[in-house]
Amino acid sequence: MNVIKAKSVEELNKKAAVMIAGQMLEKPDSVLGFATGSSPLGTYAELIRLYQEGTIDFRQVTTFNLDEYVGLGQDHPQSYHYFMKENLFSKVNIKAENTHIPSGVAADAQAECRRYEEAIGAAGGVDLQLLGLGRNGHIGFNEPDSIFGKETSVVKLTESTIEANTRFFESPREVPKEAISMGIGTIMKARKILLIAYGADKKEAIEKLLNGEVSPQMPASILQLHPQTTIIYAD
Repeated sequence: MNVIKAKSVEELNKKAAVMIAGQMLEKPDSVLGFATGSSPLGTYAELIRLYQEGTIDFRQVTTFNLDEYVGLGQDHPQSYHYFMKENLFSKVNIKAENTHIPSGVAADAQAECRRYEEAIGAAGGVDLQLLGLGRNGHIGFNEPDSIFGKETSVVKLTESTIEANTRFFESPREVPKEAISMGIGTIMKARKILLIAYGADKKEAIEKLLNGEVSPQMPASILQLHPQTTIIYAD
């Protein structure tokens, strides 16, 4: 792993955006894997700035998001479709048909998982996957488990993840209990991986990621085995 400790969250965001921009400049038709939640917001803001300055161009880029809540439609303000549109897609020149996020309201969730996995393969796989880090070590919505999940699937969210997401909803009862998520195996197929993490509540997870043993109880630890992983973190 290439590990970078940023002096600040602002520096982390800039370094992460520069890495993604470098991938886009090297390969204009890159397939990028994107994440949601609070962690990548600053990185997306930096990408928007680089686009507005004319440094990067999204016209040929294809994206696949890590996950989506089961039960939330595209227009729900807490859906990840809505998140990506508001925080990145509507502010750059990416083509809507080139953006891919699992459907949280598919009639057959298992079929949707298979479809999404096949779509990633048909696109040639992910060139660079952006990840955040959950307090319990989850990446995507791959929660601590007895095994590393392989492909895109429906996952049950742990109580700690549900609690962490409560701040985004009006009531704890509204927080979805399941999500469709890329599997660990799918994430590990990406040619490059970039994980960003910061904050006191992530300190323990960062330490276990960097120095702990590889275990499905700490899902992000699998990244120790990926040949092209960069970790950028800040206090």
